[in-house]
Amino acid sequence: MKHIALLCLLSLVLAAVTCRKTDKLAAEIVGKTWLHSYEDDAGDTVVFRPNTYDFPPSRGRTGFTLEPGGVIKRYEIAPTDGLEEQLGEWEQVDKDRVQIRMNPESSPPQHYQVEILSLEDDVLKIIRRPVATEN
Repeated sequence: MKHIALLCLLSLVLAAVTCRKTDKLAAEIVGKTWLHSYEDDAGDTVVFRPNTYDFPPSRGRTGFTLEPGGVIKRYEIAPTDGLEEQLGEWEQVDKDRVQIRMNPESSPPQHYQVEILSLEDDVLKIIRRPVATEN
C-alpha cells in the first residue's frame, strides 16, 4: 500500500505542472513505467525511476504508468509476489500537482494529490498528499 501511494503521488505531480512543463514532463513521464526506488527515499520524499533502471535486488517494487488521456495504471505486489495492475484516473490540478483517483475496486481505493518536486536524469521525486473525501 505504501508503494501504491507513491505511484499515485507521482502521477498527480506530473499532471500538476504548467502546460509548458506538462509538455516536457509528458515527454519524460507519460507512457513510461516508473518503479519505486525506495532506497533513495528521504523523509516524505518518494523516489521513482524508469523500469529500465538497473535496480539492486529486491523482494518486489511497486510502480505506475501514466497514460495519455488521464489513465493511471498502478502496480502493486500481488499475493503471489507478482505485480497486480490497478486502474484509475489522473489529472493536472495546478502547475506542480496532479490528482489521482483510483477505481473503487482497487485495493484500497484512494484519492490523493501528488506534488512533483523534481525530475532530473530519470529520477522522479514526489510527495503524496491526502485529499479530503466527499460524503
